[in-house]
Order: sequence, then C-alpha cells, then structure tokens
Amino acid sequence: MAAKGSHSHVKLEAEIERCRAEGLWGRLWLLAQQLLPPPARPPRKAKAARGAQDAEDHGSMLLAEVLLEECLKENFAKLKDSIPLTEKNEPKLSEAKQYLTNILSRGKLRVVLTMPAFYVMSIDSPATDQPKYMTEAMLILGKLHYVEGCYRDAISMYAKAGIDDLSTKDEPLYVLRLITEAFVIKGMSLERSTNSIASRARLCEREEEVMACFERACVIAQVYLQELEKTLNNTHSRSVKGSSMTYSEFELSYFLEAALQSAYVTHLKKGNIVKGMRSLREILRTVETKATQTFKMTAAKQLAQVLLHSLSEDCYWSPLSDPLPEFMNKEYQSYVSNLLCRRPELYTEENVYCPQDNVEEALLLLLISESMANRDAVISRAPDQQDDRAVSLQDASAVYDLLSITLGRRGQYVMLSECLERAMKFAFDEFHLWYQLALSMVACGKSAYAVSVLKECAKLRPTDPTVPLLAAKVCIGSLHWLEEGEHFAKMVIDLGEDAGESLAKGYLALGLTYSLQATDAILKGTRDELNKKALQTLERARDLAPEDHQIILYLSLQLALVRQISDAIDHLQEALQLCKDDMNSLHLLALLFSAQKHYQHALDVINMAVAEYPESFRVSKLVIKSNNRKLLVCFLSSNNKPWNDSFDKMYFKAKLVHAANLSEDRDYKYTHLIYPGVL
Repeated sequence: MAAKGSHSHVKLEAEIERCRAEGLWGRLWLLAQQLLPPPARPPRKAKAARGAQDAEDHGSMLLAEVLLEECLKENFAKLKDSIPLTEKNEPKLSEAKQYLTNILSRGKLRVVLTMPAFYVMSIDSPATDQPKYMTEAMLILGKLHYVEGCYRDAISMYAKAGIDDLSTKDEPLYVLRLITEAFVIKGMSLERSTNSIASRARLCEREEEVMACFERACVIAQVYLQELEKTLNNTHSRSVKGSSMTYSEFELSYFLEAALQSAYVTHLKKGNIVKGMRSLREILRTVETKATQTFKMTAAKQLAQVLLHSLSEDCYWSPLSDPLPEFMNKEYQSYVSNLLCRRPELYTEENVYCPQDNVEEALLLLLISESMANRDAVISRAPDQQDDRAVSLQDASAVYDLLSITLGRRGQYVMLSECLERAMKFAFDEFHLWYQLALSMVACGKSAYAVSVLKECAKLRPTDPTVPLLAAKVCIGSLHWLEEGEHFAKMVIDLGEDAGESLAKGYLALGLTYSLQATDAILKGTRDELNKKALQTLERARDLAPEDHQIILYLSLQLALVRQISDAIDHLQEALQLCKDDMNSLHLLALLFSAQKHYQHALDVINMAVAEYPESFRVSKLVIKSNNRKLLVCFLSSNNKPWNDSFDKMYFKAKLVHAANLSEDRDYKYTHLIYPGVL
C-alpha cells in the first residue's frame, strides 16, 4: 500500500510539473485541490500533521500561481500598457497574494516528497539554503508585486530568492519559465526605478544590471521554448493518455514575449545599433519553435528596419563577420552569466547564403517574413476571429510596406507586384494593400492590370479623388484607353467640391481625353466638336487653378492645335512666369515661335532651355529634326555647343550634310567649317 501511495504521489508531482510547464492552469487548479486537506479531518500525529501542512502549503502555492496567471490573462491589455492592477478591483489577485503571504510568513514550505521532514527554513535564510518551493513562492510573489506596480518590492523579493545565483542545469521546464520571468521582471522593475538615482555612476551600473537581466531572460526563454517543444513532440509521438494539448496551441505569455525582445529593444532605444543588431541576429539564428514563429517574424521585420533606416551600405557587416574596426573600438560586453550553462540550439553555418549589403539582407529578411505572414494569415471572416484577423493584417501590411521600400531601391517592381498579389488572399476590403498593388503594377508597366486594380480601389474609397485620377492618367498615357480615361475623369468631376484641389486635375484629364479623341477622329465635324469641348474643359480647369502652370501648358497646347498660335504663346508666357524653368513650356514655346517664323525668338528660347538644362538635348534635337534651314543656321551660329561631349555626332553630321545639300546658302553650306569638332 505504501509503495502504491508513493507511486501515485510521484505521478501527481509529474503531472503538476507538466501543467506548470505547458501553462495548463485549469488542469493545474484541479490537481492542486488534491493536495489540500478535506474541510473536516480527524486529529493527526505530529509527523503526519507536518507532512499534511507541507502538502497544503504546496497546494496553496499552486492555487496562487493559477489565480495570478488567470488574472494576468484577463488583464493582458492593462499589463501591456503598464497599468498596475489593484487588489480592490481584482479578487483573484487579492486571493493569490493572501495564499503566498500566509505560506511565506510561516516559512515552513518544503520540497514535498524529496526534502527531509526536518528541513525547515525561514524566509530570511540564505537563498542557497532555502527549500526549492520556498524560492518558487518568492518568484511568484515577486511577479505579483510587479503587476501591482510595487517595483521595489519585486526587486527586494527577487534579491531574497537569490535569482542571480540560480542555475538552470537539470531543472524542470517550469523552473526555467519561472527564472525567465523573474529576470525580465527584475529588469523592467529596475528600469522603472531609475528616477530615484542621482549618481551618474550608479545610474550606469543600474543600466548594466538591467541589460544583464534582459539578456539572461532572453537566453533562458529560448532554452525553455526549445525544450518544451521537444517534450511535447515526444509526448504526442508516444500518444500518452491525458496529453490533450498540441504545441501549436501554446501561446507566449506577456512576460515570455518580453523576455525574448527586451534586450534588443533596449539596445536600439539607446542607440546601440551594433549591440541591437547582434542581439537580433543571434535570436534569428536560434532553432525556431512553433511558439516563436510570430516573434521571429517580428524580429526579422525590426532587423530589416534597422538595416534600411539606421545603417548605411558603407557601415554594413555581414552576419558571419565582425563589425568594422571603428565599431569594434566600442567594447561589446555580454551580460549573460556563466551560471546559465544551458544555451539555445543554433542553426549550423554550413552551406548558408550570406548577404553582401544591408539592402540584400533586409530583402532576405522581409521575404522570409512575407512567407510567414502569408502562411499564418487569418482569412476567416468569422466575428470571433476579427481581432486575430486585424493583428494578422497589421503585421502583414508592415512587412509589405518595408518590401515596397526595399524593392523600390533596386527598381524590382515586378517582384514587388508578385509579392503584393500573394497578399490579396487576406486583403479583402483593405484599401492600403490594393492601392500598393496598383502602384507597383503601374511602376512595372502592367498598366492594364493596374487599371483593373484601381477600379477595385475606387469601390473601396469612392470619395477619394486620387484613385480615379491615377487610373485616368494610366488610361490616357500608357494604354490610350480614351473612353475609360474619360470615365475616370468624370468620376473626379462628379465629386464636386468634395474633390478639393483634385477637381481642377479632373477637368484637366477630361480635357486631355477630348483632345486625344479629336486627334483620332476621322470626320472633321466630330474633330471640331471634340476640340471645342477640350478647350472649354481646359479653360474650366484653369479657372479652378489659375496658378497651376501644368494646366496652362495644356491649354496652350490645345490652342495651338486649333491654330490659335498667338493666344497659345500668351498663355505659355504666363505659365513660364509661374515656373520659369519648365522644360515642356520652353519646348512648346520654341515650336510656336518657329511656326510663326520668329526664328530669333525661338533661338532665344532654345538658348534659355540649354542654359537651364545643359545636359539635355531635347530642344536641340527638336531643332535638328525640324529641317528648318534658317533655324538650323541660327542655332549653329550660336555659342551653345552642348553636343561636343556626348551628343550623337554621327546623327548630327548626317542632318547637317542633308541640310547643306538642300541649301544654296554659302554660310549654311559651310557651317561645318565653323564647328570642325562636330563633323
């Protein structure tokens, strides 16, 4: 009977350890109840009474832990915002504190089934001499003090527990979790207690102590999660009865997540880019577990942000090399204690791809994050998954924004559009991702697809004038879909005053479609009618935006097309007063002066354009292609020779020879003698 009772106690202890390691608090509550005595019990002998008291204290500690964890789960938002919890508003917190206070005040908690019955220690005993479960009770109470906002009490409790001297060797999984939480809570408590320190030297010591706590917490947390995954995988492979939880259901608690990220976040906040990048790279090199997949995606995204925003290409060092010497001068100090003899497993470095610059590494990280975001995306529209879907979408949108920046730097818009197309499976009614896809398709030349996507964007935001304006621009420019362009332009105009400054642009787009339709028209009556509508629409656009030089330019062009050259020149001069160096206005003005045979005025405009844009041959080519002999003579007689270094001399020579053969003008025929370097 005694052997049977001992076996049942061992089995109970093993089940309790498993539940504490896996966070099965509901199951742990039922097991803890078995350790408590029944309400009415007969008197016991002294030795039996002492054993019963030990079991009762152990059960009370477990109940306190369950109550505290359930309270933290219910108040996760407050915990994340660092809002202290109060006993008055949280009955579970008050009950848990009462349990722990009673246990520690008696100071008689022992290691049940393993410690000798005579091993009794006080709370003030040295940490190394305290019973195991006494230390655990202190760690739990320290966590409770932190969530209450009593940071000094939490630090004091951890000092009594002696967490700096605790070893993780051969300890059960739940102990690793407790030590991880203790270190990260101590670090956060020290951070919130620095305001009372006046000495600069003491403040530096406190900051180093904080970083030591965070780095130790990060290492132990990774060991705990890796070992937990191995244990659960082995358990389920043997199909042990009573093991109903899968590892995919295990969620990181607030303190475990804080333990993983506090070290590198603190480094980056203080501007320690080298240490922050090293911490992030070390985290990403550890063997991944299912519980850390979302965290790894966040870490990869943050490392990509650092690489793109805070590190130039000249300062980059690869993951398998050391930083530049100027960075190495700043001593890199690791605060991980040698007592933490268990380290997380790392991926091997054999046959691995190593990025060569910061953009390449950022792109690799973001592509991995994008793959994980697509794999884990919540696409269900069920109301109970609305919050999870919002978080999933927010994480994915951040990754795609960074991908847009990274691929945009390299001009890889085709690849960007392919990535954004994969995001469409969870982008239902999400304007931002749809619009990003449309922009990427415009940039890579997929104009027809871009218009289709912009139609969907217009449905999502019917009051946004920029969407139909962009669609009209693509239809008019790249596709020459004039009817569709007219439709999109009218969508902007139909918004009226709600379109704001875009209303004038809407009239401009509509006027351009009418003008292009007139150019394509075969019947003279249709062409004249469309030209008239184009002129009226462009004048309306000018009335709405009288200081927009681009609208005035297109109005001048339309006047020129209907042979109102003088009015076109007057409007162009007005446009040049608003924007004196606009190349398009100068180009058109030179054409109009040439059309009126004002060659000297045209030459003055050309000289002005060449002076503003000395490396541009747009106007020079215009003069050459015109085959106007008098304008060519004037231009070649001027002092501007922008083609001497980089202009296509063979093409220019052919044009001069062709013009000379057609001319009997001696000066023009032998112009090549004046500019021997051209021929």
